[in-house]
Amino acid sequence: MAWSTPPAIKIYEALGAIADGRVEVDGNTAKVYSSSGNKRYEVIYEPQLKAITSNDNGSFWQGYLGYPMVAFLMLKKLISFDSKMAGWLKGIHWKDINTQFKYDFAKTEEFVRQEMQDRGADLTSFDVFKDRVIAEIKLLGLNKLITNARPPEGY
Repeated sequence: MAWSTPPAIKIYEALGAIADGRVEVDGNTAKVYSSSGNKRYEVIYEPQLKAITSNDNGSFWQGYLGYPMVAFLMLKKLISFDSKMAGWLKGIHWKDINTQFKYDFAKTEEFVRQEMQDRGADLTSFDVFKDRVIAEIKLLGLNKLITNARPPEGY
């Protein structure tokens, strides 16, 4: 069974996690820490099966490729990464923003884009990059690696 395409905001979150140094890759696994620092997600990739998994909430409950997996794929150079784009998302407190907007990703994206613009981001270039990453994710066609790992609890 294949992963669903992530909401666009998960590309932003993945870039922010990398910029913040919250992703620790070790071979075909990774530990990804939440923006609050209170949760740790586990990513496992099986290249021979074209399968990947993570125990983040979006992946576990919604069935889309969550930001921990997107960040892992970027760092493994399986999809595009741009450090300049990531820099525009450094230090974003995703949990606080998502909570503020009751997990309405459109509102979160609008808020974050304003923050990026305030930081001097070229939003047109970012949109081209984001769309390319989403297209690359679709082309990978990764399957769900079955696991019993549930999302961590806490803030």
